Amino acid sequence: MMIKKLLMSLAATTMVASPMLAAQAQAAPHREVTRVVKQGPHGRTVYKQKTVVRKNDHRRWAKGQRFDRRYARDYRVINDYRAYRLSSPPRGYHWVRSGNDAVLVAIAGGIIGAVIGNVIR
Repeated sequence: MMIKKLLMSLAATTMVASPMLAAQAQAAPHREVTRVVKQGPHGRTVYKQKTVVRKNDHRRWAKGQRFDRRYARDYRVINDYRAYRLSSPPRGYHWVRSGNDAVLVAIAGGIIGAVIGNVIR
């Protein structure tokens, strides 16, 4: 009788706690949890858990900063700048893409000349 009450209270606690855990998982989308369940020798179950924390790669570029393509999301050189309604780049500069932003970068030094946000959709 006592074991039955204990099991019922554990089941009730689990049902109450599961929405809280789901809310926690939604609150931190940068965390990814992977669980692997395998049958080990002698019928044992082996659990492996791997947690990956993704850092926020979004970077705000500003005029005068040095542009480093390692920190740019979806980096590409924009050769067809007229399609994005961008002006012709001055000599020694070119337009590059970083996420949805168009960044005017000096070819030789990597210094940012202009940033236009949310141009690329």
